Amino acid sequence: MRKETNDTVDSLNNSTPRKTENEIIDQPEELCFAQKPESDGERRKRIHINELINNNEINYEVLLELARSEYGLVNDKIRAILWPRLAKVNEEDVKKAPNISELQSHPEYQQVVLDVNRSLKRFPPGIPYQQRIALQDQLTVLILRVINKYPNLRYYQGYHDVAVTFLLVVGEDLAFAVMEKLSTYHFEECMQETMDATQKRLMFIWPLLKMEHPTLYKFMVESSVGTLFALPWYLTWFGHSLNSYLDVVRLYDYFLASPIYTPIYVTVAIVLYRADEILAEQCDMPSIHCLLSKLPDDLPFEELLVKATNLYQKYDIDLIEQLVEDFVKEEQERRLLEQKEMMARRNQIPMSRITTATYIKKYWLPRVMTPKRVIVTTAFSIIIGFCAYYYRSHYLSPGFS
Repeated sequence: MRKETNDTVDSLNNSTPRKTENEIIDQPEELCFAQKPESDGERRKRIHINELINNNEINYEVLLELARSEYGLVNDKIRAILWPRLAKVNEEDVKKAPNISELQSHPEYQQVVLDVNRSLKRFPPGIPYQQRIALQDQLTVLILRVINKYPNLRYYQGYHDVAVTFLLVVGEDLAFAVMEKLSTYHFEECMQETMDATQKRLMFIWPLLKMEHPTLYKFMVESSVGTLFALPWYLTWFGHSLNSYLDVVRLYDYFLASPIYTPIYVTVAIVLYRADEILAEQCDMPSIHCLLSKLPDDLPFEELLVKATNLYQKYDIDLIEQLVEDFVKEEQERRLLEQKEMMARRNQIPMSRITTATYIKKYWLPRVMTPKRVIVTTAFSIIIGFCAYYYRSHYLSPGFS
């Protein structure tokens, strides 16, 4: 029952290839750009923000509060002005984008072009063909400019979901300046050679759940669901997984004005909000992963953002990091103990006489290396290899957009 949880723990002790994230992020639904009627609260906040802008009365602290509080920055006209300020971009230093031909020699060029060409679902529907082609070229240049300027940063699939949002709101040149800031701070861990740091960050989910809802925590650990359901959320600030453009930009308001690990706290807030729904499912990995990986369209994000803020203020980040270390250690010790207990029961040998070395040498290796197990393992490997090839051919070749 604990296999995927154990695999997640193991991944923290072994370098995890970057391709792993590409294999578990599925294709998104088409992004809905439908607008909603402006509420009275949104209208009042829009008027208030425009007055502050016109009177040049927005300092950085005021801006942070506006972005985090209810309704965020309200609309894209205001975001186009204030998102660069939130990212601390000096607009006087912004340079014009180079021609795409100047970046074609970059080793990631083909992969970026491939991903951008698959991103039709992230652009507003009905835009003229020539305009869409121009936006795709701008998105390609935007991404390549960042990774070309910072060779230590590695492009990952899903990065374009973030970049296209800023491109649509603030335009090509300012979008580069914003993505440059975010890539060297908020997303820096996600752009390393391996996913080790990202995997460990996702483990923050467990101690937060354990402290807030012990029953839910125990249920999810026993289901072996792991944390992979939350990886696309973290890598793309939920931009890949949400179906509503309005929800995406509202979350971007909040994340731009918040500490870098805030997406983890929003993740926990969503899981807690869906606690009853989760606990009503079968306690197994496929059921829980399937449920969690699909975000409902009617999540009350204003309520969830308040919850996430409260969680961040309630639990010190250093405490969470220590609890993650404890969790990993406990899981490793628990798994070894379970295996030793199983062998002791089968062989009727007192636990006190079974050392780890003895267990591996006398019991684990002989059982694994039996002809029957070799045949079964080989057959299983062939099946998994075939499934991986099929999945890569039918899903990774098209990619996710």
